[in-house]
Amino acid sequence: MDRRDEVVTEQAALWNGPGGHAWVQLQGVMDGVLRPFEDVLVAEAEAAAGLRVAGSGHARVLDVGCGAGATTLAIARRLGPGADCTGLDISEPLVAAARGRAEAEGVPARFVLADAQRHRFEPPAVDLIVSRFGVMFFDDPVAAFTNLRSATSGSGALRAIAWRTAAENPFMTEAARAAAPFLALPPPAPDAPGQFAFGDRARVVGILGDSGWTGIDLEPLDVTCTMAEGDLLAYLTHLGPLGRALTELDAVTATELIDVVRAAFDPYVRGDEVRFDAACWLVRADS
Repeated sequence: MDRRDEVVTEQAALWNGPGGHAWVQLQGVMDGVLRPFEDVLVAEAEAAAGLRVAGSGHARVLDVGCGAGATTLAIARRLGPGADCTGLDISEPLVAAARGRAEAEGVPARFVLADAQRHRFEPPAVDLIVSRFGVMFFDDPVAAFTNLRSATSGSGALRAIAWRTAAENPFMTEAARAAAPFLALPPPAPDAPGQFAFGDRARVVGILGDSGWTGIDLEPLDVTCTMAEGDLLAYLTHLGPLGRALTELDAVTATELIDVVRAAFDPYVRGDEVRFDAACWLVRADS
């Protein structure tokens, strides 16, 4: 097995195992934390879809890395019954959660379990591809964005949100820093698939250009995210590498580690609310 196959296997195992189930468990919390980005993509989808379909009223939208479906469903609600909205994700538990939400809410969106890098897209072509933090995990991003461009048949748009650098997002790396005396959490290799893989503007422009996309534009997107203080501990202990590492520690060490990590987040707590600034890119491109 070469390294790319290993990455694919690791990502599938993570999102179909503890990582995916943890996101399902904290779906409500994460929907609230990431709501500002959902709002941005809904507005972008409304504008881009209106231009692409030229008033026909039938927009075809693909949400890559849709997770539990919040963005897909929000876009489907905004664009109305004439839209064809599809969410795609590699995680079976998250896709199942998204399908359940769509049925419960009566929103006509569908969800597909697939790897966007390798999935064979069938006609009709989509007008718009969106993604909220779902495009940084491909083992071969050029191949992935080439494949996604094929879904548009050369006449679509891309609107994606990705994190900028780790240095610009201290909230997202605070847990690893605080846990360093307890755990060996090596930093990811440069350009490796992961949360901050699209931090470098030039690299993202290069990937999209090599994939055949045009009109490429990366706009800095800085927003304030919030969550209830009462949800912070669950967020810290269930998601990311810390959540996975805690399952391998003895009870005494795990308790000590949790106390240290939680204390490190005190600067972000304002009464009963947690607030942090998120530094991202809003990526726009045409196929």
